[in-house]
Amino acid sequence: MNKSESKYFNTAKKMDKALISLLEEKSFEYITISEICKKANVNRSTFYLHYENMVDLLNETARFLLDGFMAYFDDERKSIVKKLMESSLDELNFISDEYLHPYLSYIKENRLVFSTALLHADSFGFNEIFQRLYENVFNPILERFNYPVADRKYAMMFYLNGITAVVTEWLKDGCEKTIGEVSRIIYECIFGMKKESI
Repeated sequence: MNKSESKYFNTAKKMDKALISLLEEKSFEYITISEICKKANVNRSTFYLHYENMVDLLNETARFLLDGFMAYFDDERKSIVKKLMESSLDELNFISDEYLHPYLSYIKENRLVFSTALLHADSFGFNEIFQRLYENVFNPILERFNYPVADRKYAMMFYLNGITAVVTEWLKDGCEKTIGEVSRIIYECIFGMKKESI
């Protein structure tokens, strides 16, 4: 990354953090570009170098948070890939507390941004994140199960959209249910059975 790219990235990061901070004080609809600029210590013209409007900033901020979560998997990628290749088929289950709890915790910690992004979901794209999940997690698992290549993306979208729907409802309810309860609901929706302990 050259110096200008680094400066651009750092400025965008400041504005992401400014929006996250302001969402703690008021709802998105009442946050102004001037407030973002003041909080991020940038001028208004800098805002428009990065974004067309506040919804663009919101979408970028949600992706910033999701990338932060995905970085966890980057750090652990070698062990995950090793597990995918060496585990027995009955151990290849990522719908478990081990994987759901960190994900749900991260969503809950950043619920103000994710809840706000849901209100503008039509402009928020998860394609890049889904692609990374497909390449690094779903495809290797489905390969081990000899799942037909032409059908793999459908299976991935079934799981991800189902989990996303549960998380969306949880966010709408203000994350009132515990992480364990939501983890159990996801498990039961996918496997159709009661899970004894979470």
